[in-house]
Amino acid sequence: MAVISSHVLDSLQGRSLGGVKVALFRLLEDGAREQVFAVTADDEGRISVPVEVEPEAQYELVFDTGGVFAASAARQIMDQVVIRLRLPDAEARYHIPVLLAPHSYSVWWSG
Repeated sequence: MAVISSHVLDSLQGRSLGGVKVALFRLLEDGAREQVFAVTADDEGRISVPVEVEPEAQYELVFDTGGVFAASAARQIMDQVVIRLRLPDAEARYHIPVLLAPHSYSVWWSG
């Protein structure tokens, strides 16, 4: 079984960002999406979820960023960060950290 993990980081404050909702969807041939999981990042901004993946399928990892920076004076226009990916190894660990700011984001993959 594969594992999808992430660490959500706040680049504005230079710290982990807990409480962000994260969902994984499998994209279907008819254009629909099937939800695989929906979790909330812990206080350290981390998630780790075991999943059964289809190596030929395409997925979307969605970070619900709307309101994340609402308490700051920074203007935010992104409601979601959507990462489209393939998970070719059904036994691998896919770690996908996300660095968020009100005006941008960065994402990378580490195996």
